[in-house]
Formats: sequence, structure tokens, C-alpha cells
Amino acid sequence: MDWHYNDGGRAAAGYKGTTDDCVTRAIAIAAQMPYQGVYDALNELAKTERPLLRQPRPSSARTGVYRPTTRTYLNQLGWEWVPTMQIGSGCRVHLRADELPSGRIICKLSKHVCAVIDGVVCDTHDPTRDGTRCVYGYWHKP
Repeated sequence: MDWHYNDGGRAAAGYKGTTDDCVTRAIAIAAQMPYQGVYDALNELAKTERPLLRQPRPSSARTGVYRPTTRTYLNQLGWEWVPTMQIGSGCRVHLRADELPSGRIICKLSKHVCAVIDGVVCDTHDPTRDGTRCVYGYWHKP
């Protein structure tokens, strides 16, 4: 699978350095939205989160967004979740162009989220692991 460097507009928004903003970047890239707009919307949504045992701090567009917050935001944008793996099923879909649909999708990987556009990964690094990286599911806009 090809990989192209894309920071989702982070540098253009005035941010410097590296951080764990993969959810913000992936949404900005796949949904063709301004990075700052996605960043602000995710942080606003994070204010509604309740502290839980596994989520003691609220989500942050800069340092990590929890799965329920990601789902809520993408559902608000009209995106749908397609699971590609079930508990105990093993990995059936990998981060490979021939195993994913065409178009603009946001893939959920282990500890990472990335945008894939027509079989090309758009991210700040290559997360494919030479086509062996398992895709837990993906969001797409019907």
C-alpha cells in the first residue's frame, strides 16, 4: 500500500512538534475539514465526557481521543462504522489496498487511526507494517 506524508493541516494551523493527534489528523484528512475546526470540535465534545476507571482524563485532540468520543463525532458528521474484526475472530483485514474499499475511509488500527484515500495511506508516518497491520474497522461516509 502506498503511503503519502500528510499532517492534515496541523502545521498550517500553527502547531509545531510531534504529538498523539492521529484522530484529529485522520478526520481532517478524510473528511476534508480544516485541522483547527476538527481540533476544536473534538475538545468541545470531550468536555461532555464523564471520568471512568479506564478513562480518568477527558479526551484531548492533541494527546488522544477515546473511542466513544471519536464515534460520537464521526456519527455527527454522518460517517458509519464498519467492523472488520470480532472478538476471537483473528485478523481478517489488513492495511492493504486490496483488502479495503476505495474512497475516503478512516481506519482504526492498534493504538492508531489513519486516513486512507483510494488505497493510499495519508499520515505522518507509514503505519502499514508492510501490509501486515490489522484493521479493526473503519469509518466511511455513505
